[in-house]
Amino acid sequence: MIKNTDLQKFMSKIKSAEQGHEMDLASGEDLSMAVMNLIAIEEHMFFNANKTGKTKYFDLLAETREIRKVLMKMLIPKYEGEVWCTSKHLLAASMRVMEVGTKYQTKGDTKTANDLFKKSYDLYNLFWALNLGMTDTKSVSVSEIQKEELANETPIKHSESSLLSKFSGTIGKILDCCRE
Repeated sequence: MIKNTDLQKFMSKIKSAEQGHEMDLASGEDLSMAVMNLIAIEEHMFFNANKTGKTKYFDLLAETREIRKVLMKMLIPKYEGEVWCTSKHLLAASMRVMEVGTKYQTKGDTKTANDLFKKSYDLYNLFWALNLGMTDTKSVSVSEIQKEELANETPIKHSESSLLSKFSGTIGKILDCCRE
């Protein structure tokens, strides 16, 4: 058994954050997906208004934005600096990269699609790492033994060199939308 390692400290911090979080993380995952879709709706209303010249779409954009802000407050009740805006953009970028990945998948380019899916997942997990207070990069270093343990537990192996991938591997373990 590995004692007193950076990964164990990091996992302990995750468990503490999960227990102290005001909302269960499974519901948080669902809520984050809803926020992603609301951001996309805002974008579509913007383009609808400009393409059609009908300002009613701007009104719908404003209403959608208000709903998104309420849901974001449920996800991010406390934040510092620009974490709110960064979080919104991480969710939006994750969703857009995933959508581009599905287009490549439809075209039969699975290599590019899978790369984009990984990037999307990494961005999504960075959202969670940021909002659970897990972005201390010193606590994400992984020993060779721990890399092997993570590789055996993680269905998709991420690049060992990427900080985002290290967050994804760890955050992905605690976020389980099927856990009730």
